[in-house]
Amino acid sequence: MPIGPWELLIILAIVIAIFGASRLAGIGGALGGSIREFKKAVKDDEAAAEKKDTTSQKV
Repeated sequence: MPIGPWELLIILAIVIAIFGASRLAGIGGALGGSIREFKKAVKDDEAAAEKKDTTSQKV
């Protein structure tokens, strides 16, 4: 049973009532920063693995 638009609005209203709009914005910003940091770490790991693969093939 999928969640419809009315259910999402009710959940959003409850979350805003619990946390408040200003704190909710801070939580969203922190979540966005965490996602950016995760993506950066994944790219760095992929680049390191690719570099390791190219150096091991030359040997």
